[in-house]
Amino acid sequence: MLTIFDRDDRFNRRSFLKVGSLALGGLSLMNLLQSKVAAEPRRSVLKDRSVIFLFLHGGPSQIETFDPKMTAPVEVRSVTGQVQTRIPGVTFGGTFPKLAALADKVSIVRSYVPGDGNHDIKPVVGRDTFGANLGSIVSRVAGRNHPDSGMPTNVLLLPRSVDPTTQAGTQAFGRFASTGMLGAGYAPFDPSTGSTMQSDMRLALPMSRLNDRRALLDQLDHVQWALAERATVDGIDRTREQAMTTVLGGVADAFDLTKEDPRVLAAYDTSELIKPQNIDRRWNNYNNYVDNAKSLGKLMLLARRLCERGAGFVTVTTNFVWDMHADVNNAPVGEGFGYMGVPLDHALSAFIEDVHARGLDDKILLVVCGEIGRTPRINRQGGRDHWGTLGPMLFSGGGLRMGACVGRSNANAGEPASQPVRIQNVIATIMNQVFEMGEVRLVQGLPREIAQTMTGWEAIDGLV
Repeated sequence: MLTIFDRDDRFNRRSFLKVGSLALGGLSLMNLLQSKVAAEPRRSVLKDRSVIFLFLHGGPSQIETFDPKMTAPVEVRSVTGQVQTRIPGVTFGGTFPKLAALADKVSIVRSYVPGDGNHDIKPVVGRDTFGANLGSIVSRVAGRNHPDSGMPTNVLLLPRSVDPTTQAGTQAFGRFASTGMLGAGYAPFDPSTGSTMQSDMRLALPMSRLNDRRALLDQLDHVQWALAERATVDGIDRTREQAMTTVLGGVADAFDLTKEDPRVLAAYDTSELIKPQNIDRRWNNYNNYVDNAKSLGKLMLLARRLCERGAGFVTVTTNFVWDMHADVNNAPVGEGFGYMGVPLDHALSAFIEDVHARGLDDKILLVVCGEIGRTPRINRQGGRDHWGTLGPMLFSGGGLRMGACVGRSNANAGEPASQPVRIQNVIATIMNQVFEMGEVRLVQGLPREIAQTMTGWEAIDGLV
């Protein structure tokens, strides 16, 4: 967050220049002053929506989440049982009672095909996103920062974004910050890494000199602005005060959970649901289970705060925790869902109730999935292994149809029994809710592969 130290020492030129070049997710103060003018041509492309992509790293089971198959043989059906949702004939796994009560505010896909059984970070980053974080593509079309708030368009939230005691983000299976052909400037802003924004947004200047600083800024920039066309100057003048407000706390406050209503913060908190002492330490993923419980709810709250203030795409993920082999690393499925499914149920439910209470459900699209599904048959140790022909997926809000159960799986939840939903359909669904796709082809400089290919993919039938 931005901290201003009010002290009596002289305000020196070096400090002023540092403030003047303050980076906000790749945007300098001078760039921010011009961002609103530069963004005007893009307005016809945008639908004023944000996306939160909750990536369940490791690959959750489709059966213990949203397709329990309780009439199947014991080695197939959900080991956590099932709970009836508000949608007649639709049940969820037994660790999702809160989400089941909100089923009219979500839609699930039971015919989603991840495509292979590999641990990676598709569909956030993969072949169908051209090697870039999906949010980087959104940023390339929408601009790197919101023209009014200065909020970075593309943000990555890992556990350390909300809790410095958690582990660093997992990089072994793919880089969430990948930008593919788009270039490094479109990488997601990651507040967990001790970034430039975090370190630079600690300023030492007397509060009494802020007005002087504004006057000096006016004087230094007068010559440059006078050379521009009058229309451009007017545009900069309209955003100058907004830029100062942004630097002096607007963006910083969004990342600061202490600014949130304590009652809302408590409603999201998952840290008390699963006590570390109640998690079996014999699993090598013990610390991952702990980190998931400590951070997941706060990550979802932070994501909501960022979208509320102009972020266009927020990737949320905990450390690699959804593997379910029942081996030296991972607990069996039933035990593992006790560690992971309970916080997920709580965090998602708190988020959905919150965005509906704030009237943001149409403006924020939530997408939830992992990179793979899990084998229909439980292995000898009580786990489920990698499976690429079916996986779980959930959507909420963002202008999509809610209360839907899209597609069907076969009798053992191993493959679709209806039209498969593939990663390209998922991406098309997201992009159609964020952009006027007919206008995307006209965005200057957008790589042809993206402009031509993505605009031709079909959104998920039954949701749009």
